[in-house]
Amino acid sequence: MKVLITGANGLLGQKLVKLLLDKGEEVIATSHGKSRLDYLEQSFEYARMDITQQAEVLEVIQYYQPDVVVNTAAMTNVDQCETAREECRQLNVDAVQYLVDACRLSGSFLVHLSTDFIFDGEAGPYTENDPAKPLSYYGQSKLDAETIVQDSGIDWSILRTVLVYGITPGMSRSNIVLWVKSSLEEGKELKIVDDQWRTPTLAEDLAMGCYLSAAKRAQGIFNISGKDMLTPYDMAMKTCDYFELDKAKITKVDGSTFTQTAKRPPKTGFVIEKARLVLGYEPVSFDEGIQILDTQVRDLAV
Repeated sequence: MKVLITGANGLLGQKLVKLLLDKGEEVIATSHGKSRLDYLEQSFEYARMDITQQAEVLEVIQYYQPDVVVNTAAMTNVDQCETAREECRQLNVDAVQYLVDACRLSGSFLVHLSTDFIFDGEAGPYTENDPAKPLSYYGQSKLDAETIVQDSGIDWSILRTVLVYGITPGMSRSNIVLWVKSSLEEGKELKIVDDQWRTPTLAEDLAMGCYLSAAKRAQGIFNISGKDMLTPYDMAMKTCDYFELDKAKITKVDGSTFTQTAKRPPKTGFVIEKARLVLGYEPVSFDEGIQILDTQVRDLAV
């Protein structure tokens, strides 16, 4: 396959580029800035592409004529989306229309990433068929994008995911495992919520979901997440168990303790049976995910 990836500098983008190269696929990595993928040894194309610029999107996709386009690019800071709505709409909605239009001309299969935040969190875990009811502008923007893809007339997969975590070289963005570990090692006291439920997803698993849906050209919506339903407090406790950290420094609190601009759904998480049956998707457990992260951190330190 010739696969073009948007948002290739992001966590998922980097994991997906590496996975596809390891699988022997032809990769065109795109992002609006300079490539952060110089550490990869395999050969691939890199092209600058700002997905909010329609002419740029059409030009790049027409030039490369990919078999598959995987859209990992998005504005995902939920509170920022609430206050910078125009920017959020450009990245999460308008850009998806540009990608759909470009895929229609090139005949490319589109794999589009979505989120558990399209749900209100009153009835999780969710299947692919449950009705959406977003609580935030971010959630609404991702739902609007799903509608664009579903109504496009092109061939597509929508992959919904939950709380992606991972690490990659030269990336400053942290995740709950590394944040808990470093904070406790520094002797900090932590307050962590225990009334929000998720199925956290290792970035490598999500990349595999993207690959499987692209390779099979699996039309439709698929839940691609971890398999363990956990609260952030549960995740912190598992992190403490693995690294033998002091649990006494963690206080269990509810979401009302923190002031956040955007509302969060209390209980999302996904039922992933469809992805298992149709795609052959099988994620690691959260405990296994911690171990994988630990190994990667050690390798990066060498």
